[in-house]
Amino acid sequence: MSISVGTGRVVEKFATLRSRSGEVDPAELDRLWRELPTVRIEQLIGRWRGTALDTGHRVGRQLRTMNWYGKEFRSPADAKPILRHDENGDVYSDRETAQGEASLWMVEFRGEVTATMVYDGMPVFDHFKMVDENTLLGVMNGKDADLVLDRGHYFYFILERA
Repeated sequence: MSISVGTGRVVEKFATLRSRSGEVDPAELDRLWRELPTVRIEQLIGRWRGTALDTGHRVGRQLRTMNWYGKEFRSPADAKPILRHDENGDVYSDRETAQGEASLWMVEFRGEVTATMVYDGMPVFDHFKMVDENTLLGVMNGKDADLVLDRGHYFYFILERA
């Protein structure tokens, strides 16, 4: 399977944004998103460690306080949207917060079709793009603007293959 990854210039932009201290402007992430290649479902299979990008979005703050670990994609029909650490440090799927689990679909977002996680219990979609073979940029989208938008901006996050 051929894996398309971001160009050196785009990967460098990503690294710069990621290492920045303080808040990242969501508009910069919107521009970066447009430059990254789309992802196929089979490229997502596995466990991924998550990091919220600090844009000031409330979802990022919530994930940090709940000991968010990341996501796991076992198959197109079996995705774990919210993996957390318990009090012993073990990782588990938080079905309560996620209102169930999820599945993977190829969905159009901003004019491109890319691998997307569709939550079972709430109108939320996590779209993914490839930075490199072990790093994804994700953006949370959905029907409920009060849930997915904060000050008019989407929540961005990073997933790294565990």
